Amino acid sequence: MDIKRKKELLEAYKNRRPEMGVISYRCKETGEVFLGISKDTKADFNSTNMKLDINWHPNKRLQELWNKFGAEGFERSVVKVLKYDDPHEDHTEKLESLREQCLAADPNARRIWR
Repeated sequence: MDIKRKKELLEAYKNRRPEMGVISYRCKETGEVFLGISKDTKADFNSTNMKLDINWHPNKRLQELWNKFGAEGFERSVVKVLKYDDPHEDHTEKLESLREQCLAADPNARRIWR
């Protein structure tokens, strides 16, 4: 790959607008819901799935359910999407506020990450 193409790809990556929002893992068997904030939903689903698959996720209850029911035992979704203009701005507070709204609306929900 030539240098010009590498620069184009790097610039495209820097200017991308990943989907941000609240992600959810719902255990189909128990109805338990685990919510997390995400600045890149696709990447966070991949990362969380990998941690669960290798039995290395910090949320012990989520890991326990994953070990028992497997990936097919969970419904994964983006519950709320954050609309934003500047991808370089820190959206953590807005994302946490969205997650708190989701937690308040669902008595079976808890945080993925502490």
